[in-house]
Amino acid sequence: MRAEIAYALRHTTRYRYATPVDLSAHLAHLTPRPLPTQHVASCDLEIEPQPSWLETGEDAFGNEVRWFFLETPHAACNVTLHARLSVAAPRVPPATQTPPWTDIVTAAAAAGPGGAEAGPFLFESPLVEPAAEARDYAARSFSDRRPILEALLDLNARIHRDFAFRPGVTTVNTPVRQVLAQRAGVCQDFTHLMIAGLRALGLPARYVSGYIRSQGDANFVGADQSHAWVGCWLGPQFGWLDLDPTNGMVVADEHVVLGWGRDYGDVSPLRGVLLGGGAHELDVGVSLVPV
Repeated sequence: MRAEIAYALRHTTRYRYATPVDLSAHLAHLTPRPLPTQHVASCDLEIEPQPSWLETGEDAFGNEVRWFFLETPHAACNVTLHARLSVAAPRVPPATQTPPWTDIVTAAAAAGPGGAEAGPFLFESPLVEPAAEARDYAARSFSDRRPILEALLDLNARIHRDFAFRPGVTTVNTPVRQVLAQRAGVCQDFTHLMIAGLRALGLPARYVSGYIRSQGDANFVGADQSHAWVGCWLGPQFGWLDLDPTNGMVVADEHVVLGWGRDYGDVSPLRGVLLGGGAHELDVGVSLVPV
């Protein structure tokens, strides 16, 4: 493991409503997840107006969540995450020394060592429905008994090469088939596409929510906003490895993990139910900088 990089993280979400909101209940996935390669030194969540009720817990995937309730009429709502943390790059095995991908399919189906943890990420989910087109696209990287990481790197690079990062042409509910047809979208679209292809082949794949650094030598796509990438299971020997198809790279120490789930819907940073408010404006700002 290489030396850690220390980061200062700030994520601000601002809602402005056409008419005052009388009551609102919210669910936030806005706490970076402690990991062997990610140490969270501090984490604070500022909420305006002050919640009348705030509770912290875990979701089904072990991510920390916060529920809060606002019962004072308000025309705006601001939620700001401040965190200090350090990230180290994981060890990545030589691609040619990883098991054949078909062995991973067998291990996941058998639910042996590590397979039970991988099981929830084998099946369709609300935003990752089965798509023959996604399977066919992914299958070109998965020739017979090709080493799993070699195949994953090939698929990751192809998505990066074949698809244009183009905000505004998709929504959170855009089907994978449409993304494949238009060859454009944003990070969550490319993540859902890769997950759909891998699951269709019988490989466990999860949606990882987080951020990519805002400053540095590389010009990362997806900086200064919420980001997403794919976690892939390499079998009981090597465990999980993350790949970022938007940037065509293996995730190292330039990403910060908030949490993971089956798709975006499981780990959206902030969602809520409102009484009143009418139309609203949303402004999101993210800064992840080395310190």
